Amino acid sequence: MYFPLWVVMFIAAFMGLFGYGLQWFVIQGIISLPYVLVSFLLSLLAGCSICWFNTVCYVLCIRHFQDNRAIALSLTISFNGVSAALYNLIANAINPAHDNVYLLLNALVPLFTSGAALIPLLRQPPAVQPQSPEATHRDSMIFLCLYILAVVTGLYLLLLNSLSSNMSNARILLVGAIFLLILPLCLPGIAYAREWARRNMPLSFHNDNSSNFNLANPDHLDLQRELIGENENGSANAVNATSYGLIDKECCLWCFGKVMEKDRLTVLGEEHSAQLLIRRWDFWLYYAAYFCGGTIGLVYSNNLGQISQSLGYGTMTSSLVTLYSSCSFFGRLLAAAPDFLRDKVYFARTGWLAIALMPTPIAFLLLSTSGSEAMLRAGTGLIGLSSGFVFSAAVSVTSELFGPNSAGVNHNILITNIPIGSLLYGLLAALVYDSNEGSSTIQVGLLKEATLCMGRSCYRQTFIWWGCISVVGLASSVLLFLRTRTAYNRFERNRSRIDSSS
Repeated sequence: MYFPLWVVMFIAAFMGLFGYGLQWFVIQGIISLPYVLVSFLLSLLAGCSICWFNTVCYVLCIRHFQDNRAIALSLTISFNGVSAALYNLIANAINPAHDNVYLLLNALVPLFTSGAALIPLLRQPPAVQPQSPEATHRDSMIFLCLYILAVVTGLYLLLLNSLSSNMSNARILLVGAIFLLILPLCLPGIAYAREWARRNMPLSFHNDNSSNFNLANPDHLDLQRELIGENENGSANAVNATSYGLIDKECCLWCFGKVMEKDRLTVLGEEHSAQLLIRRWDFWLYYAAYFCGGTIGLVYSNNLGQISQSLGYGTMTSSLVTLYSSCSFFGRLLAAAPDFLRDKVYFARTGWLAIALMPTPIAFLLLSTSGSEAMLRAGTGLIGLSSGFVFSAAVSVTSELFGPNSAGVNHNILITNIPIGSLLYGLLAALVYDSNEGSSTIQVGLLKEATLCMGRSCYRQTFIWWGCISVVGLASSVLLFLRTRTAYNRFERNRSRIDSSS
């Protein structure tokens, strides 16, 4: 709200540099720090850097890709999801025998990336003007190519990462991964060169009707502005919703009548201040869906090492993390499906969110009933796919339900559920883990003595609890969909009307 984005980006980079870098120095034995400082303050500093980086990415997408905001967010968050598989490849290319290299990568890679992104970030215009149809079409084609490249990159890291345990193989694979990550930087230049050729070459060399693919229609922004009046400062205010028709009460289940009708959103994109946000029933349903859905998947991934160890698959931890990361990546990419399919199969984004939460309770059911390697892999993949979709779609949902101009603040209010959920769900898992009778005591480093639990009983009760909680999240997302689909349907009807008239 108060600093230029490039300043926020470098604050995030230096938080990570000190947070992860000092931990690496401690583990290497170069310096000595009190355990509380290392385990709490440095981890807090490192964790904050992630939040600040995410905010920079979200705000950039919302400000500069108004026509293709949802797919820009989906692509940005998707590459965030594949970073674990990429870091695993880099670590194996450096030295597979030293796990502490991950701390060094976390400290240095974001700082290097921030430096590379500085000049493009400084050259961004302060405010985006409405784009011409040609520019919108060009951006849509670029996003389609980026989407295809993202799928190829994810498949590359997923299918070939198992071959990276050997240092020489890892280095060869890393060269290919770097090439795939750099390739998208060439697409804007190719698009501008093609546009220049179209303007300067004779008409016989090109056909204006050769392609009509377009993810976004500029008229849809006019519709958004018609539904939401914008003042001279760019802040949006909701118009009187009654002019667009009464709420169809027949679409609501009679037993949820009061809940469904109370303070429901009727117009998409209405700007919400923080004070108004926390008074909305729709926000708290949304909060519960994220808290009991996406966050519980994140906590599962944070416990993957201990879960695999308890089940006797400790050597599979790296491959399980890669599996979760890759499935999360594809889940985040699938969050762009509503934007690709909206002209053929329209469905409210909150409905897609509810569908995305369905695999999580199924996964925990599988994990609680069997401790086999196949079930562990299947459950991990399903949870990664589901939570990845939620992480990606949530930013767009926040922007659509509570206003794009306020999305940076409102989404950070929403994701306060992540630290709260991490604490509560992690505490639940720890209590179940420590209470099992089959535990054994071993000597572990600085802690002198730690409890190690082996067997299915270590996490079976935790999986049952997590599965029940995820059902609550699914129910909340269904209620959110039922309450908001009127606003989505109204927006879609008006969009279809504009398309048919043009």
